[in-house]
Amino acid sequence: MKRRHFFSTIGLGAFLASSIGIASASDTVKNTNKKASAGRIDQRLNELGIVVPEATAPMAVYAPYRVTGNLVYIAGQGPAHTPENPGIGRVGHDLTTRQGYMAARSTGLNILAQLKAACGGDLDRVTQCIQIHGVVRCTEDFEDSPKVINGASELFRDIFGQSGLAARAAMGAYALPAGIACEIISIWEIDI
Repeated sequence: MKRRHFFSTIGLGAFLASSIGIASASDTVKNTNKKASAGRIDQRLNELGIVVPEATAPMAVYAPYRVTGNLVYIAGQGPAHTPENPGIGRVGHDLTTRQGYMAARSTGLNILAQLKAACGGDLDRVTQCIQIHGVVRCTEDFEDSPKVINGASELFRDIFGQSGLAARAAMGAYALPAGIACEIISIWEIDI
């Protein structure tokens, strides 16, 4: 693709995004600040000692999630990065498979933050996880991407039971935005 065409396409995308009312960071904050449910999922999170973080604003020009009918499409999410649980690096080189697993679990928490925002703070509205597509930043000979993405899959299963298990893909890539260890996109079904 020619450089001029690429940047004109990006400019058009930004214009269209602002014209059709894609959710902004302030919209996400407003949805997240709605009263959270005190239902069965919140009780399950408390039992597991899991705290869902606040939904974050997008890193670029996109909506963090889209709700259409009873489906929520969540844009690619990445992990938090802390000294205890690194979320940046290449699995198989900078990070072990276990550290990659923890990065995917952290990514799952960020997915839940966006899902909670999309549900107006009420995760009891979640019917099931339809699909997750996980990409692991790794060395070219790393073959354990499924073990890494299990970090998110097992989190969703532990919280939502069998309805948290999704049709899934797990693949490796040599580069991801900002050097993150993994990125996961997902589709969820909710009660409307």
